[in-house]
Amino acid sequence: MKNDGVLHPYSNARALEKEKRLIITEGDGIYVIDSEGRRYIEGVSSLWYANLGFSEKRLADAATRQLNRLPCYHAFSNRITDVVLELTERLLGMAPVPMSSVFYASSGSEANDTALKIVEYYYNAIGKPDKKLIIGRKMGYHGVTHAAASMTGVPRNHMGFDLPSSRVLHVSQPDFYKFGKIGETEEEYSGRLAEELENAIIQAGPERIGAFIAEPLMGVGGVVPPPAGYFQKVQKILDEHEILFIVDEVICGFGRLGEMFGTTAYDLKPDMITIAKGFSCGYVPISALMMNSKVYEAVADGTDKNGVFGHGFTYSAHPVAAAVALEALNIYEELDITKRVQELGDYFQTKLEDLRKSPIVGDIRGRGLIAGIQVVKNSETKEFFEPSQGAGKIFEINTERHGLITRALGDVLALAPPLIINKDEIDDFICRLSLALVDTEKELC
Repeated sequence: MKNDGVLHPYSNARALEKEKRLIITEGDGIYVIDSEGRRYIEGVSSLWYANLGFSEKRLADAATRQLNRLPCYHAFSNRITDVVLELTERLLGMAPVPMSSVFYASSGSEANDTALKIVEYYYNAIGKPDKKLIIGRKMGYHGVTHAAASMTGVPRNHMGFDLPSSRVLHVSQPDFYKFGKIGETEEEYSGRLAEELENAIIQAGPERIGAFIAEPLMGVGGVVPPPAGYFQKVQKILDEHEILFIVDEVICGFGRLGEMFGTTAYDLKPDMITIAKGFSCGYVPISALMMNSKVYEAVADGTDKNGVFGHGFTYSAHPVAAAVALEALNIYEELDITKRVQELGDYFQTKLEDLRKSPIVGDIRGRGLIAGIQVVKNSETKEFFEPSQGAGKIFEINTERHGLITRALGDVLALAPPLIINKDEIDDFICRLSLALVDTEKELC
């Protein structure tokens, strides 16, 4: 098949020219429908964001009402819309830790890019202009703008782009299954990673480290929950060296883990929080950066000194996006979404455990309605497939053949169904997944 005119994200453009496209034309609850009329369970909520599925009329109606009332406006200077003020009051009221101010953007990448700029602005404002380095984690994912991709620790996001920037350092990813030593407990492993972080800070100079950024549960890095004691040890080190803590809630936020935020799920104490995806369930692009009073007050003082906060996007605080996000929050509240995900999440995770019987399933991990299945060559010895074998991709292709869309992250199969899924649909999900696993075993064993 020739080039379709689109430079597809995360693709090999030459290889894609030879492949048939999966053209999605409709959505219905947890399902999407292709151009040939075939229905698929969307097992990753598109890109982790369709929490309320693909046909929530209330979100469409909220957008339509706002389009008919005030279809567009900005938040530059002293201008603001009523719907954005309402959304902001609601968002700050539900923040997992006290937050003082919100900056709006259109994607998680933009929110995280803004967080880095805020770090720089903050330290300039408080008279510490050398304290600008950012520490991220290998395989951590924070977006694809130049700054966000630098904070991201995924090699494929760096290749060919002269990234990461020298302003960003990366420490080890907290993946106990892959990197825990024989006989080592999770708590001991967390201690080892905390020691590595401390050493990295000392080596670079605490006076030069401005912030640490992390996802509560790593998404793109393989759906990896933090090992026991990890964040408690990390936060102690950050506090000791007066380093800002940025929590990337782009995937974890809005109920995915069975708590409204991953910050609550893992008892984090961030200075800044970035959100997107489930904020509007992907119906209209919107993201935000929340900051606490310490950060806001310093930034506000800086704007007074400089005369302006010289940052903002054309579509920051777009009223249609704000209206949709506000309605999504209303629906979450009415569904008691955290309780729902806790109950369904337990059922989902229990059903997934049956797949451990497979000789190529090394680990199944997750929380709530997100999970990752680690594919291995030998589950007893934890021997991994060679990357060139594409074991995870083979599994993904087989799930698609059985009407279930998943996403291979290396040799981890990511699962994150819409939060509106019910028990019968989970049973169907697991059935299709199991059939695909059997096919994958036949190909790989």
